[in-house]
Parts: sequence; C-alpha cells; structure tokens
Amino acid sequence: MQTVSLGRRIGALFIDWIIAALSAAALTGSAYAGAGSADAFVPLGAFFVEVSLLTGLLGTTIGKRIFGLRVERPDGRGVGMPRAIVRTALLCLVIPALVMTDDKRGLHDLAAGTRVTGF
Repeated sequence: MQTVSLGRRIGALFIDWIIAALSAAALTGSAYAGAGSADAFVPLGAFFVEVSLLTGLLGTTIGKRIFGLRVERPDGRGVGMPRAIVRTALLCLVIPALVMTDDKRGLHDLAAGTRVTGF
C-alpha cells in the first residue's frame, strides 16, 4: 500500500468542496451567506451527497481522481455505500479527519474501515 501525502489529500478535498459549493449554488440559487444563515449548510449537504455517492459507487471522487487517490477497504475491496456514508459524515465533522495514525488513516477512515491509497 502506498501512503498518500497530506498535500494530495487536501488538494482533492479542496476540489471536491468547490464542486459541491458550485453544484449547490447552481441547483438552489443559494450562495455562501453571512454568519447565521441556514443557506451556509447547503454546500455541506451537497458535499455529503456527492462524496458519499461517488466514494460508495466508484471508490473515488472527482478531486481524488484528479490527484490519483482511491478509497478502499484495507483488503483492497470496494467501500460500498454504508461505509462511504459513515466516512463522509465523519469527514464533514472535520476533526476526525485531522487526527491521523502513523499510516495516515484518519479517525473517519478507522471508523468506516477504509483507507486512502494512490493509483
């Protein structure tokens, strides 16, 4: 297994977040609003749906694909929707993704039974 650098992970996350924010704005007409606005959570919802679906069905997101990353189980099999949903929900909380083990698996990966590898 190839350990993936933090820079590649952040780059992929940035691309996925921008795509989700633009998708949310295009579909709902909402934009990032000031503090306290309910519209501020629309991009997060779009991010959750997009990343969960793409990770669960394809094992990669658009950002991860661009950076040559893949999400899989430790045995190399596909993630599936339940694991993808757990992983993405914890990723949306941010903190679990920041706490990593020596092999660069965040708490969200440990809880979902997944890992990020390069291809």
